[in-house]
Amino acid sequence: MATRKEIDGSEGVPQFYGSELRFKREQAGLTIEKLLDGSYYGITYLSEIERGYRRMPSDLAQHVDQVLATDGFFARHCEDVRKARRKGHAEYFERVLDAEKRAEVIAQWSPTVFPGLLQTKSYARAVVCAERLPELPEETEAKVNARLERAQLFEANRRTPQYWTILNESLLRQPILSPELMAEQLDHIATLIKRGRILAQVLPWNAGAHALMLGNAMILDFADAPPLFYTESQHHGHTVDDPGLVKQYRRSYDLLRAAALPPGVTLTLIEEAAEDYRNGLQPPRLDRRNLA
Repeated sequence: MATRKEIDGSEGVPQFYGSELRFKREQAGLTIEKLLDGSYYGITYLSEIERGYRRMPSDLAQHVDQVLATDGFFARHCEDVRKARRKGHAEYFERVLDAEKRAEVIAQWSPTVFPGLLQTKSYARAVVCAERLPELPEETEAKVNARLERAQLFEANRRTPQYWTILNESLLRQPILSPELMAEQLDHIATLIKRGRILAQVLPWNAGAHALMLGNAMILDFADAPPLFYTESQHHGHTVDDPGLVKQYRRSYDLLRAAALPPGVTLTLIEEAAEDYRNGLQPPRLDRRNLA
């Protein structure tokens, strides 16, 4: 049974909240399954909440308070957990933050910037600061750190989803940072590829008309839930869970993947571009004819 000293108050809010939930449940002598009796949620769902991996919906918090007789504690604080989880992120991105941690497969197309999951600190700061928003430095830093926190998904001691990204070739040739920092960004992606953490393909600049020309895309697949599609613009994001629409977006992504270069060629291009930046050279555009 849990004891108070096992609950580490120095942990983040979601972890502390989940630890308190586990303590109260075990103090009451209940299994997860028993606590969930009368609700619409499954054992895995509550287990992930207790480990700080998932947010607590308000209706489940009310159910837990009633069963554990906790006088509304979990209902009162579930919104605090939600705010803590999305610190540094827009509210519309909250659903994706939860989904990334549970996904078995993540497929992403990023035509204009390197995906947030792959950004170095310098690159993330450049993207955030490009908007020149009237905000305090600590607010900017929170956004940057939030992107880096998402990238912990690829750490060696964590279960890693199969992550497949398609990158526009222009990202390799567009120096939004100093040559040294651009090389660092490209080296970071190359390292993730070589460690087997991600699969990457480059879409050549001269590939012509292709699927998903109108925007970015992220498709997430889960073991215990229907797939999810996400796209965003500068100040707005949209999630789609309708199976028919997700199927159409997946088909578009597959067509785009077929138009992109193979992973091996992609890794070579990224490493060569990084070396060019280190040598002070502007990486030349790829001419697909050179690959014949």
